[in-house]
Amino acid sequence: MTREPMREETGEIVVPLLEEEISVAKQKVVTGRTRISTITREREELVDELLAREQVEVERAPIGKFIDRAPEVRQEGDTLIVPVMEEVLVVERRLLLKEEVRVRRVREAERHQERVKVRRQEAVLTRHPVTTQGAAGDPAAEDQEQTFRKEK
Repeated sequence: MTREPMREETGEIVVPLLEEEISVAKQKVVTGRTRISTITREREELVDELLAREQVEVERAPIGKFIDRAPEVRQEGDTLIVPVMEEVLVVERRLLLKEEVRVRRVREAERHQERVKVRRQEAVLTRHPVTTQGAAGDPAAEDQEQTFRKEK
């Protein structure tokens, strides 16, 4: 931009030689990238649990006596008693209690130990910043890694 020389009241002439102007612009710059990966690790753990087992013992008890009516199935303590009958022909018909089947529950417990494998996953985040010339030894420009753990 050119201007005509100006005269001041003192008689001096002022000649502008240079004028600066400011220009501002924006630009996107990639500063780095992040990678996420998972790592699965296994370890052994000891499982120590009390296991219960139930068995039945069957005992046959011969009775051999005549009865008037059929007895009911009954419970005596831990034992379930199931009557077994047979019809026998005589001059008259009577019920003969032949035997009882006695079913008793027996409970036992035992300690059980076993080694099992347990897996764990970790998420590894690796940041790869953009390096510029002259920043080769700059620790801020080196890879940064963070690990997050998740138990399964």
